[in-house]
Amino acid sequence: MTRYSTRIAAPAACAAAALVLTGCGGGGSASGGAAELDVATLTNAQSLDPADAIGSALPFFQATYDTLIKRDADGSYKPMLATQWSYDKDRTHLSLTLRTGVKFTDGTAFDAAAVKANLDHFKNGGGGGAKYAKSVKDVKVVDPAHAVLELSEPDPGLLFYLSDAAGLMASPAKLKDGSLKTAPVGTGPYVLDKSKTAVGTKYVYDRRDDYWGEKAKFTTLTISVFDNETAVVNGLKTGQIDTAVLQDAGQQQAVASDGRLTRTPFAFDFQGLLLFDRNGVRTPALKKPEVRQAINYALDRKTMLDKIRQGRGEVTDQVFGPGTKGYDPSLDAYYPHDPAKAERLLAQAGYGNGFTLKLPRVPSMGDALASSIQTDLGAVGIKVAWDQMDAAGAVQKVYRDRAYSAMVMNIGQPDVDWLTDQDLVTPGAFNMFGTTDPAVRRLLGQVQAGDDAAAAAASKELNKYLVEQAWFAPFYRMKYLLVAGDGVKAVPQSGMGVPSVYDYAPAS
Repeated sequence: MTRYSTRIAAPAACAAAALVLTGCGGGGSASGGAAELDVATLTNAQSLDPADAIGSALPFFQATYDTLIKRDADGSYKPMLATQWSYDKDRTHLSLTLRTGVKFTDGTAFDAAAVKANLDHFKNGGGGGAKYAKSVKDVKVVDPAHAVLELSEPDPGLLFYLSDAAGLMASPAKLKDGSLKTAPVGTGPYVLDKSKTAVGTKYVYDRRDDYWGEKAKFTTLTISVFDNETAVVNGLKTGQIDTAVLQDAGQQQAVASDGRLTRTPFAFDFQGLLLFDRNGVRTPALKKPEVRQAINYALDRKTMLDKIRQGRGEVTDQVFGPGTKGYDPSLDAYYPHDPAKAERLLAQAGYGNGFTLKLPRVPSMGDALASSIQTDLGAVGIKVAWDQMDAAGAVQKVYRDRAYSAMVMNIGQPDVDWLTDQDLVTPGAFNMFGTTDPAVRRLLGQVQAGDDAAAAAASKELNKYLVEQAWFAPFYRMKYLLVAGDGVKAVPQSGMGVPSVYDYAPAS
């Protein structure tokens, strides 16, 4: 399956994983009182330039860069480099009051001009998260301590973005020379130790004693990159790794009886079949809502969850997560497993003899998942033809060539409704054929421009409409496991598949 930006995803080489495991200070140091933290991840930061920051790679950046707004573990917003913020009546101007007296580690002052330079850099830098700043038309520098973000249209997700990748602040003196890719210069609680860092394998950060805010809780932060969870679990069990998020159900079971480890379950992703081609460009059958509904009725989600994830999760038929205003518990079971009804819907749509659905399959998709989908859909006459490919080939063919009508993916479910709208409903990477209709446009407009109550009502109506029209075919929300050694306390982070660097503390 392909993992989305909020996922722990990008692999490193096996040899690199072995090197990390044998070369880190790890949990022994943390539990021994030296206040060193070693975090294991399957995500690699290809660059440390904030323009390239996205999703589960964010901790690599949070160590050295502060954001304008801080997002606590529970999703609430707190002051960071911006101490106050407020919208105008039309919600097209966001005024920021900035912290004074803060300097980047190269001595450059943090001020409103730096905010403007960074947002321009992020928006125009070509990174995967650049779209999250698309509503920022201009940044007006009022004076060194005040800036106004002028928006092309209201953006209900903007505060989230400013607490995420779009809000990372780097020294404006370094934005144009390319050096930030390997030598980050921010105002954050750590500095990168380049002498101990092996790019792509291990990143070591040293605590700043001159940090403007609360001193980091660990003297050293190491983020170690692995390519498989088996190696991560070995590191957790031996104490060479302090903490990690485990996605695989088998690996979660492998740590279930280890009394030295604390285990915190949490849900963030759903796994499902994204039906891109609702216009019927590649697969004409998918243009019919009845066909998409038939796909949903054909899937035996409960058996899939029990077989593939050992029951770790909850079945769902909606893409909006439980923390959103649009979430409706009744929609989790909107499409019960009903092959007979699926067959009737296919016949009603003119596909009583079935059709072929060609899907990409990347190496990370297990045989059990592929078999379940193929069996369930095949039972009602939909032949699944898997196209084997590597991850790089999938990116080219799926997103650039638009060669497939659907794909099995893991997608994050943040608590901000507008983030789901932007990622899955509006035209873009996951609505690559630009599907829309008058009802969707009307409801999106109400979510975007309405007050809190009106936006919540519109979001709930939009979610119900998308489920009824079968825009997607989710399987289940997956339970992940945040694991920590006996010297570390770790808390899941709202809006991310991994904790922020601020979500760790010595257990004592």
